[in-house]
Amino acid sequence: MEQHKRNFLKRFAGLAIGAGIAVPSASPVWLRGEEPDEDVAPSEDLMREHGVLNRILLIYEHYEGGLRAGKADLDTTPLRESAEIIRDFIENYHEKLEEDHLFPRFEKANKLADLTGTLRFQHKAGRRLTERILARSDAKVWKDSSNRMEVASALADFIRMYRPHEAREDTVLFPALRSIISAHEYAALGEDFESLEHKLFGKEGFEGVVERVAGIEKRIGIYELSQFTPKS
Repeated sequence: MEQHKRNFLKRFAGLAIGAGIAVPSASPVWLRGEEPDEDVAPSEDLMREHGVLNRILLIYEHYEGGLRAGKADLDTTPLRESAEIIRDFIENYHEKLEEDHLFPRFEKANKLADLTGTLRFQHKAGRRLTERILARSDAKVWKDSSNRMEVASALADFIRMYRPHEAREDTVLFPALRSIISAHEYAALGEDFESLEHKLFGKEGFEGVVERVAGIEKRIGIYELSQFTPKS
């Protein structure tokens, strides 16, 4: 419906201009062929942060496979840097937003409380796994095969938990947020998220974190998207 409305208004504007009818200057920018700049909505903000999480899960898969295959030349540094992004951006920022601003609202509204309880419990489990990964992401530690297998197991557990975790949030929790708060509160929440993001991660914010992840992908050889396309 919204797209039909936009198409109609664009056609109307074109006809009006062609007929010499002045279009008011207050008309939306997109009538002139451009989309307006808009603040990122809180749900969209959280979902795109899940994109960062998913890209790091691919890095984790790369290392899990290498460790289980007994590759002796694996560089521990990219894995450590990835786990630090998980700790700083996902756990200490993204999940903190959910725990402080989303979960309490759902629980107060008596909606999806069982889900938020499970999600909160999984956040704690994820942080324990991150601590294990960071504690063993060292070349000296990896000389011991049992330590390598322990890291591989921690990576596998993290991946297994977070794929359904973030999928459930994206498809159930985040879409329901608008139903429990007002439009004004929803917009204010987005502004709060944006402000905190730049306070913690500088001017680049989310975009800067994405660049860091891309740099790690390039170093370990999984940046090019085409490599994931089936050969037949």
